[in-house]
Amino acid sequence: MKQLAPFDAADYLDSEEVIAEYLTAALEDDNPNVFLVAIGDVAKARGMAQLAKDTGLGRDRLSKALAPGAKPRYDVVFKLMRALGVELHAVPVHK
Repeated sequence: MKQLAPFDAADYLDSEEVIAEYLTAALEDDNPNVFLVAIGDVAKARGMAQLAKDTGLGRDRLSKALAPGAKPRYDVVFKLMRALGVELHAVPVHK
């Protein structure tokens, strides 16, 4: 029987458009850990060392900020988004 390789979203995050769609979908989930995991996937796709350099955050601080259950400060999230080449936008909720 053939073994399947584990799924890794980072393998498919190969353009700014795909990354933006992935992060947007993660933001739609009520669980904030989903967004942190998504940012971690993007960081892995881009290279954690490069992201640490681009944000000015140490790798340890970056890893702690992206850990499930973490509550990163806004400035850390803002630096991450900028370094990843995406922006967050607010839109009205239609109920």
